[in-house]
Amino acid sequence: MSREFIIGGISGVVSRTLTAPLELYKLQRQNAFMPGGTVRAVFREEGIRYLWKGNLTNCVRVFPQNAVNFCVYSWCDESVLRRIEDRTTRRFFSGAVGGAVSMILVYPLDTIRTRLSLQRHANHYTGLCDAISRISRNDLFKGLRMSILGYAPFSAISFSSYFSYRDFLDAMNPVSRSYNTIMAGGLSGLTAIAVTYPTDLIRKRLQLQNFDKNVPRYSGIVDCAQKIITTQGVRGLYMGLFATCIKLFPTVGIQFFVLENLR
Repeated sequence: MSREFIIGGISGVVSRTLTAPLELYKLQRQNAFMPGGTVRAVFREEGIRYLWKGNLTNCVRVFPQNAVNFCVYSWCDESVLRRIEDRTTRRFFSGAVGGAVSMILVYPLDTIRTRLSLQRHANHYTGLCDAISRISRNDLFKGLRMSILGYAPFSAISFSSYFSYRDFLDAMNPVSRSYNTIMAGGLSGLTAIAVTYPTDLIRKRLQLQNFDKNVPRYSGIVDCAQKIITTQGVRGLYMGLFATCIKLFPTVGIQFFVLENLR
């Protein structure tokens, strides 16, 4: 398990660091009400290195999250659920368990990462430690239930569909294994987010409660969904989906590429 833990953690850090500016773009599109919410504004006003703002916290978060996710997935797939004969079904449930457990363990860091990425000129927090000391415990865990409801199926679909896509691509073109791995990873990420996207948007909105005066007020999951639909229609639940797909394809593709090669 120690090998799976390290491999899972490294794959998460590498993939998120390489695609951090795309992650920033995604968060900005999901929360367009925040002032200065464009990549161009960040580049012009804060400098190019701030396209990676929040990435250190994201790496601190994603290493244990991906490590635990991959460990629990491997453990369930190889031991706990081994009696399930259908491999895709076994991978689906293993991915769901891994996703839920890993999200619960590191959730406050996800909230902090979101806030650090969307602040301007460090006008709320100077860094991770400052954010931890100043954000209330209640605010740190806002959106956790939505995250579990969303990330468990996201992880389940991602793991189960990845191997299906990879096997299909390998059968079509057995020579280009690295290319097939990246493509299969990217496609699995797109498949998962297509099903679970509204949960990601609602999670981000709840994480930003009490963060900035420009953030709409929501009392919970249902209230958030109702207010978004009332003001923007059902399409409002998919705000930022295109930006998310642009970010997710290379992120998940790189993640599975690193996983496969380190294994």
